[in-house]
Amino acid sequence: MYIYFYTFGCKVNVYETAAMSEAFEKAGYTVTQVRELADILVINSCTVTSESDSKLMQTIRRIRREKPDGVIVLTGCYPQAFPNEAKACGADVITGTKDRSRIVELTEEFLKSRQQTCGITPYMPHDEFEKMPVSAVEGHTRAFMKIQDGCNAFCTYCIIPYSRGRIRSMPIDGVISEAKLLAKNGYKEIVLVGINLAFYGAEFGLRLADAVEAVCSVDGIERVRLGSLEPEKITDDDLKRLAAQPKFCPSFHLSLQSGCDRTLKAMNRRYTSAEFEELVGRIRSIFPDCGITTDIMTGFPCETEEDHKKSLEFAERIGFSDIHVFPYSRRKGTKADLMEPQVPGDVKKRRAKEMAEVGAKSRDKFLQSLAGKEFPVLFEREKADGIHHGYAPNYAYIKILTKYSEKSLRKMIFYVKIDKIEDGCCFGHIVTE
Repeated sequence: MYIYFYTFGCKVNVYETAAMSEAFEKAGYTVTQVRELADILVINSCTVTSESDSKLMQTIRRIRREKPDGVIVLTGCYPQAFPNEAKACGADVITGTKDRSRIVELTEEFLKSRQQTCGITPYMPHDEFEKMPVSAVEGHTRAFMKIQDGCNAFCTYCIIPYSRGRIRSMPIDGVISEAKLLAKNGYKEIVLVGINLAFYGAEFGLRLADAVEAVCSVDGIERVRLGSLEPEKITDDDLKRLAAQPKFCPSFHLSLQSGCDRTLKAMNRRYTSAEFEELVGRIRSIFPDCGITTDIMTGFPCETEEDHKKSLEFAERIGFSDIHVFPYSRRKGTKADLMEPQVPGDVKKRRAKEMAEVGAKSRDKFLQSLAGKEFPVLFEREKADGIHHGYAPNYAYIKILTKYSEKSLRKMIFYVKIDKIEDGCCFGHIVTE
């Protein structure tokens, strides 16, 4: 039977889709990239916002309309957080984010009985990290490796602690083993990801730097990158240990959410804007050409125009290399959903537009600072459009025209000198080949 995957949400979901795909293939199913061929359609859901839920329901309805005899398997964060709603949404097989290794078994139960099958297991305080090894990530030059799951923070806007449980980590021997498997399959760069990645190893007395050092020790892996980080867990010792690893890519996605202390407190974030700014300064003193990106939410409940102004000024002062901006979205089951006053939708969108403008200016300034410099670039896309595409260690997006190299550069690393900045990316030429 043919199986097709839909993946919503974060890099952790991308990783978990790859793991489920391999599990189905081992059981004799054929994974297809052609939706029309599929007998089974697996939806790996996200529930970080109410908009995510709306897109999910639209997808389920469309599948049922287009493929009335298709088997719909719903998994991921939405059913884990809202099991009763998930059972009523029209899916044939339902499972959450725990015991994902049972997804093949549950699907086969449905194929035999043709009765809705549900396998949602509640999280417990001391759950262990579920092993879901991945040997390849379809269509990706860089491989994602999930080494951490769960969150203990309970930010007032976030449902994730309910859909992912408490923090837990992959043991170091598992990290090394999976990195070796990915290296064997030709991956040069690994991106370490997690739900609250900076808390990696807390239950073992380890630090995230331990995982980075472990992956860097694997022959064949040439670059190691980090996913999104919570700023309050990063120490000077962590930064020094990362800097000591030549394979470490100095790009830091530090989740800010707001540059206003009053808003940060209402969000139950565990740092102040001054502490965040001080951390950025320490990072830049150790990694001079690093990229620092962030997430910023606009229109959080009770956010005033003065609060928004402080957040804008803070973002401008920091000078991020990029900002992911999004208006606050109410999420049932969170404290923020009950806060008053809620900011009107048009105000949230206007504030998001203003923050995005700050982000675009900061990005352009960062890219301009790279002109004339040389960086090792891992090329990720073929030259079909006449341009080779890749990323520097600091995650600067770099293109070179094929006239500088006629051969395919995919999965190869070359030093590139940045000649000019145009349309939000760097153009350059290879200086070593």
